[in-house]
This record gives sequence, C-alpha cells and structure tokens, in this order.
Amino acid sequence: MSDETRSRGPLRDASVVVARNADGLVAILSAGFPRHGGAYLFLPGGRREPGGDNKACARRELREEVGVTAKSWRSLGSYAMTLDAVARVHLFEAGDLTQGPQVLTPTEEEFTLSWWPVEEAIHAAVQGRFLLPAGPLALFLAQRADQFS
Repeated sequence: MSDETRSRGPLRDASVVVARNADGLVAILSAGFPRHGGAYLFLPGGRREPGGDNKACARRELREEVGVTAKSWRSLGSYAMTLDAVARVHLFEAGDLTQGPQVLTPTEEEFTLSWWPVEEAIHAAVQGRFLLPAGPLALFLAQRADQFS
C-alpha cells in the first residue's frame, strides 16, 4: 500500500444494517477482539465488493452474518468513515425478515448472533460495548426515524 493510499484512509465503502424481526428485536453480533481488549458487540455489515452497490453489500452481509433476508429496506444515511477516508459507511434498516442459515467466512466463525430489544442495544452502545461507531449510530438513527414515521 502506498503512502498516498494510507493517507486517504479506507478506499472501499461499507454497509451496516439494523435488522429488526417481527418482534422488534435487533440482530446483534458479538466476538472477541483481542487487539482491542476483549469482546465487543456490532451490527451486521462489511465492505462493499468491487462493482457492487451499497444496498447489495448490506443484503449480502445480512444474509451471511445473520442468515437473514429482508423484504423492506430503509436508508439511514451515509457518513465518512474518518476525515481522511474517501470511503463512506452506508447505514440501513431492514425489516420483514426471513431467517435462514448463517454463512460465516473463516474470519467470522466466532461471531455469535443474538436478538436484542433496541433499547437494550442502545444502552449497550452508551456503555461503550460496541467497537465501531457505525453500529451505535445506525441504532440511534433507526430509533429516531421511528419517531418521525
């Protein structure tokens, strides 16, 4: 990687998904991150594949990491990953879910899936239990969007 690429930050966009089931519970993943000192929570998501679009990325990550397909989708906005990044993170809310099997990659095999009430997930975010900021932001925006719909 060149110094120019490093200075621009991540080059590929990513998508993160707030997936709510019929009971209003949100899909939350957890895994250990030894470099960061322990286990953390996160929402399904990942980097966009070359030639793909952001919603396709969200659909793929939800299907692989949670084993879910969704019929309804709502955009929650997109944001720069860092001030130096040319890439953005795209936030989505998914509903009308159909459960299937998880299809985890070797680097995702330790992911544990659970379903949480959104208020508990937001409380966990406030406690700093999420490693990356996109998950808490997506949760807050999904909850706020509900108040205006």
